[in-house]
Amino acid sequence: MNPPATPPAPPAIDGPEDFAPAVAWGMRMAMADGARTLTAVDVEFGEIWPWDDPALLSALAGWLRLPGRRLQLLAASYEGMPRQHPRFVQWRRDWAHAIFPFVAPEELAHTLPTALLDDRRVSVVRLDPVQGRGRASLEARTRLHWHDPVDALLQRSSPGFPVTTLGL
Repeated sequence: MNPPATPPAPPAIDGPEDFAPAVAWGMRMAMADGARTLTAVDVEFGEIWPWDDPALLSALAGWLRLPGRRLQLLAASYEGMPRQHPRFVQWRRDWAHAIFPFVAPEELAHTLPTALLDDRRVSVVRLDPVQGRGRASLEARTRLHWHDPVDALLQRSSPGFPVTTLGL
């Protein structure tokens, strides 16, 4: 009998260029760990997010096919998403039943962290927006530290970023 595989160590986040690979690592770890919910939070999901990575979208699609899986997004605004992440915007049309975008109330927009959390133990958080430094972790305690404030923000938020825009 083989011993359980040791998960790869969390990547260092020492600058803005390290965040997207850390998020991809966090998503892979969460999916392998059997997470049922992934929550991504940012003011506007700018260029530091890997939403247009075809390999990541393929992995997310495979994960979302499983029963009870849910991807939650929380932002102050999604205005830049179609321009910065067109592949993701197109891709999510097929997964609208499992992707839940929320918009934070305007008075709370400045409190949004830049983070990826799962419902088990994964957390990837940008701690210093100026220098782009952050922390990726597989410690349930660290994830819980971020989960409660994010959950409170989600409870005060409303659905947003519709898949299609209706016009007259």
